[in-house]
Amino acid sequence: RSVYDDQPNAHQKFMEKLDACIRNHDREIEKMCNFHHQGFVDAITELLKVRADAEKLKVQVTDTNRRLQDAGKEVIAQTEEIIRCRVQQRNITTVVEKLQLCLPVLEMYSKLKEQMSVKRYYSALKTMEQLENLYLPRVSQYRFCQIMIENLPKLREEIKEISMSDLKDFLESIRKHSDRIGETAMKQAQQQKTFSTALQKQNNVNYGQNMHLGRNRILESKNELTLKRTFEDEDEHEEEVLTAQDLVDFSPVYRCLHIYSVLGDGEVFENYYRKQRRKQARLVLQPQSSMHETVEGYRRYFSQIVGFFVVEDHILHVTQGLVTRTYTDELWNMALSKIIAVLRTHSSYCSDPDLVLELKNLIVVFADTLQGYGFPVNRLFDLLFEIRDQYNETLLKKWSGLFRDIFEADNYSPIPVANEEEYRIVISKFPFQDPELDKQSFPKKLPMSQSVPQIYMQVKEFIYASLKFSESLHRSSTEIDDMLRKSTNLLLTRTLSSCLQNLIKKPHIGLTELVQIIINTTHLEQACKYLEDFISNITNISQLTVHTARLYGLSTFKDARHAAEGEIYTKLNQKIDEFIQIADYDWTMSESDGRASGYLMDLINFLRSTFQVFTHLPGKVAQTACMSACQHLSMSLMQMLLDSELKQISMGAIQQFNLDVIQCELFASSEPVPGFQGDTLQLAFIDLRQLLDLFMVWDWSTYLADYGQATSKYLRVNPSTALTLLEKMKDSSKKNNIFAQFRKNDRDKQKLIETVVKQLRSLVNGMSQHT
Repeated sequence: RSVYDDQPNAHQKFMEKLDACIRNHDREIEKMCNFHHQGFVDAITELLKVRADAEKLKVQVTDTNRRLQDAGKEVIAQTEEIIRCRVQQRNITTVVEKLQLCLPVLEMYSKLKEQMSVKRYYSALKTMEQLENLYLPRVSQYRFCQIMIENLPKLREEIKEISMSDLKDFLESIRKHSDRIGETAMKQAQQQKTFSTALQKQNNVNYGQNMHLGRNRILESKNELTLKRTFEDEDEHEEEVLTAQDLVDFSPVYRCLHIYSVLGDGEVFENYYRKQRRKQARLVLQPQSSMHETVEGYRRYFSQIVGFFVVEDHILHVTQGLVTRTYTDELWNMALSKIIAVLRTHSSYCSDPDLVLELKNLIVVFADTLQGYGFPVNRLFDLLFEIRDQYNETLLKKWSGLFRDIFEADNYSPIPVANEEEYRIVISKFPFQDPELDKQSFPKKLPMSQSVPQIYMQVKEFIYASLKFSESLHRSSTEIDDMLRKSTNLLLTRTLSSCLQNLIKKPHIGLTELVQIIINTTHLEQACKYLEDFISNITNISQLTVHTARLYGLSTFKDARHAAEGEIYTKLNQKIDEFIQIADYDWTMSESDGRASGYLMDLINFLRSTFQVFTHLPGKVAQTACMSACQHLSMSLMQMLLDSELKQISMGAIQQFNLDVIQCELFASSEPVPGFQGDTLQLAFIDLRQLLDLFMVWDWSTYLADYGQATSKYLRVNPSTALTLLEKMKDSSKKNNIFAQFRKNDRDKQKLIETVVKQLRSLVNGMSQHT
């Protein structure tokens, strides 16, 4: 550091000191070399000696090296081979490692192809998912992996298309097999119901004897109708219970649902499935135009519907979300409205009560089957009440024909019974009781004709037929009793009443038949209480119940009886008119024949024999008929005298007419029908009698003097009637007595007639003015 100080001559001093130091070191080196020189010389000497050995060694080493090189060439070659093998081994190891990564991918892809070939699409989708998420990312750098990655979406689309195709085949299959599915389901429901009914019958075995007999007949007839004819299976001896999945393979639905769920398109699949099923529902609910013609048409229709909803119920319970309860309820409500409309329309075409009854049984089985699957069916049972009214209408039409046939076949004469056995046969069909008749010995006759027990039995058959429809409607005995009474009332008040009214109006029904009809209706009226007991027995509802309806048969038979009575009066009058029409009076005869006219005697004999037939009628009816006949006869005879076409009447004709009226009065006084008081029946001819007496006696002075007084002898003679008849006699006198004007008596009589005519005209004019 002092060298670079600012002192003068510092550098020079430094150099001097350095030179002095160097000289000191040189002297030390020289001393050391001198000290070691001998050793150095010895070493050189030794080195020279070694030189020769080194040359020799060099030769040996060169030779050894040559030989070593020669020997190392093979080693080098082998070493290079080893190196090459090591490289190959390393490459192989690398390849093996890469193949170990790729082989699972290839195996999975091969597995995927195999699953696709055997149609295991759901497993194939799982394999694709593993490939994408686990295997392919490890080897994504390879080209074949890129090809696989590009193919996977295509495979998914292919799986979707294939599964959708399978679903369409499935939908077509269940559309074809829905009737078979429904038939099986309805058969099972029917068997279960039959079993329950049998248990119920066994539990109710201690019911009353009458109810047991009534219900036993109903159940037997119903079993014959339903168990024999409803849903016969192709193999009746097959005990295995088939279900929907036994009849249809549902795997396409499950597979397609899983596939679309895995692919994230579950909602798309649900919408498509529901849309297609709605379309199928509309097709199923569309009936054939001729469905109402046979029960098979209805059975096929119901089977298809049941099959459809059984499938939906199965799908609802085995899948999650594909079909929901809300969806099935909505579909069922839509279907139910359509079903009710279809049944209401087609059932209206049914005119056969047996077909309507079978339809009712099918509807009940149909409703019970779907109710078992959880579908509400109350509206179907409400529809059955509408169909019940129609069923009753068809029954009424059928029984109307039966009643007409019975009335046509009846001979309208009392039923003859030759012995006790025949008598018991009749009373077993009709509740007839007559202690007086029981005392009589055989053979004897029952008052009613053969139609009465037949009508009674047919009314009971109608009640049975009506009860058949009421079975299985889930209604109480009280409601069934009320329905039976209402339908029976319709039968009596409308059908039977109409048949009786038409029968009474038929031209071939004579007076004898009308009398028998009145007797028949009397006995049928008395039997109505037994019909009420019959209904109470089969429904087990007491008649003492407050709301129990009563049968209106009393009014029905009373109305028929009144109509028959009126027809008797009408036919009697018609018969009288027929006799009157054959009357052949000579109105210009000078004097009478001295005896009554032949037609009138025949008429009286007819009336006498007819009224003898009326002995079985109630007294009032016979009396009314007799009085009506006499009044009509009197009016007809009066009209004959006053006929405008009759221009002249002689006194001889009046005398002959008087003889006929006398016979009529004798008939009336003979009491052809018992029960008339005094000369009541004769009063029917009082108008004729007073008129004829007036002309026969020629008592005009008394008539004109007492006219208008209550004590008048000719009180029933009307001035206009007397005037009409007098003018006919006046004209007759002029024509028959040309020379009467030359005889004083005849001239006086003619003047008297003219005077009386004037007075009568004044009375008639006075009456008209007063009126």
